[in-house]
Amino acid sequence: MNRKQYLHWYSPVRLLFLLFFTVMLSACVTEETGSDTPYGNWKTLWNILDTHYCFFADKQQTYGLDWDEVGSRYGSRITPSMSSDQLFQVCGEMLRELRDGHVNLTSPGNTARYWDWFENYPANFSDSLQRIVLGKDYRLTQGLKYRILEDNIGYLYCPSFDVSFGSGNLSAVFSYLAPCNGLIVDVRNNSGGLLTSAQALAGCFIDSPVTGGYICHKKGPAHDDFSSPKPIQLEPAKGVRWQKPVVVLINRRCYSAANAFVMFMQSCTSAVLMGNRTGGGCGMPFVSELPNGWGVRFSACPMYDTQMQLTEQGIEPHIHLDISSFDWSEGRDTYIERAREWLNGQH
Repeated sequence: MNRKQYLHWYSPVRLLFLLFFTVMLSACVTEETGSDTPYGNWKTLWNILDTHYCFFADKQQTYGLDWDEVGSRYGSRITPSMSSDQLFQVCGEMLRELRDGHVNLTSPGNTARYWDWFENYPANFSDSLQRIVLGKDYRLTQGLKYRILEDNIGYLYCPSFDVSFGSGNLSAVFSYLAPCNGLIVDVRNNSGGLLTSAQALAGCFIDSPVTGGYICHKKGPAHDDFSSPKPIQLEPAKGVRWQKPVVVLINRRCYSAANAFVMFMQSCTSAVLMGNRTGGGCGMPFVSELPNGWGVRFSACPMYDTQMQLTEQGIEPHIHLDISSFDWSEGRDTYIERAREWLNGQH
């Protein structure tokens, strides 16, 4: 075969080879980034978190998280023949590596979640003990339960920030509590809700606009690619506002918007925080979807306190408390009784 014959043979073979290689490469790219296959769904999930999750630096510093290593370890467990349940289990286990209560994977039949942030800690809250304090004649509006206790201490329980608080509701609450010598604001077991509701309640304790913290937004795929911090503004509530001593009761199940409320109260008021370290969760959540329709929620926008410190790992109380076994047996809520003592000057 002379050179001319060789080149004539080689060109079509080379063209076919390149065409085959291009098709195979395209298939691999599709498989990794968007195909509804076990590997395609897993890789899409890993990529979504890799480009949008906001706490990689904090998690790496706190406990040594390496997201690339996590990807290599869990990616090796993906097989073409695995069932949806098997894929869901692997993906859920991978997300637990982030140790973030805002990170969930949802399928039609299950939700992968990380609850160790509160399940590994004492509850320090009891409906039964609280009912003894509230009695049957407590007042109720927009989910807020409140009453005046026998020693003229006000008690306000906020179980959730899922409800939007109207200025009229809040003014009515604080107008009723105004004669009290001190106030207990109980946000134990409040797992969050609307940040605007947390801002509204915190606004009942300030007299002028103030910066309650800062928030950043992801602006690119790199782990550290964020916008400059933007202030979270707190506005004074319209109507009656509280100006007397206040104790905020917290436990490990104070999370997300409740954690933000505690941050606002710590940064912008003279409130005393009493109880246990909060659960954290200072990232605003974002939702996305995998090719197979599963939904994923994760922290995308980090929030900082007024000292530009993350509160993702929780906020420490000024006074540490646990409900004692003796108080349990006596039907007493240690938190509420200790707060009453403090407000009555017995601290």
